[in-house]
Amino acid sequence: MDTEAELTQRGHSSPEQGEGRSRSAVSRSWRRAGALGAACTVFLLLVSNFVVQPFLIPSRSMEPTLKVGDRILVNKLAYRFGATPQRGDVVVFDGTGSFVREPARGNPVGDALHGAASALGLAEPSDTDFVKRVVGVGGDDVVCCDAGGRIQVNGKPVAEPYLYPGDVPSEVPFRIVVPLGTLWVMGDHRSQSRDSRDHLGEPGGGMVPVEKVIGRADWIGWPMSRWGSLPPAPATGGPHG
Repeated sequence: MDTEAELTQRGHSSPEQGEGRSRSAVSRSWRRAGALGAACTVFLLLVSNFVVQPFLIPSRSMEPTLKVGDRILVNKLAYRFGATPQRGDVVVFDGTGSFVREPARGNPVGDALHGAASALGLAEPSDTDFVKRVVGVGGDDVVCCDAGGRIQVNGKPVAEPYLYPGDVPSEVPFRIVVPLGTLWVMGDHRSQSRDSRDHLGEPGGGMVPVEKVIGRADWIGWPMSRWGSLPPAPATGGPHG
């Protein structure tokens, strides 16, 4: 009798043993989910660093083309293989040294976390990142404004259907020759945009080095109601001066 009872007890798991196995299975599931989540995050960070990066629009400077809260997808391969920014392109660039001074060093961990969130389009971009439209490229003679109130590039008036309704091309007159290897950039909502015009008297004269361009804004990814590619800008200006 005693032997049979002992065998019977060995053949059945106790409630405590069942609960232990259940907890172990749940723990393994969470570990697998965590590993999968980490792998997906690393993959997305690699894609955003080298191929396509989401970018959250924080201001009204590019209305009506881009609105506050839009998440655009920046093509980081657009200028990787010999191509260069063209007039009319909407570009994202690092304005350090042209639009802003070198930022003070912050908390390395906080900066890294914010950089990762920004790279995934989950946080506002760095204070040194900007999105603007290319109006002039290296060698261009850019003038504002002609008798018709239009910007001229190399003596030819520029059609700008993307301007915010009611805005003029610029309330600030200027004439500049864009140095080679740099860009003259402006926002579509001219009255709300701090762009190359605002840095004319500073080192660099408002020009953005081509090497500082992160990529070309090709698509709006979010919200879904605005999903699609950015409309191409009309051809502008004549040959380089």
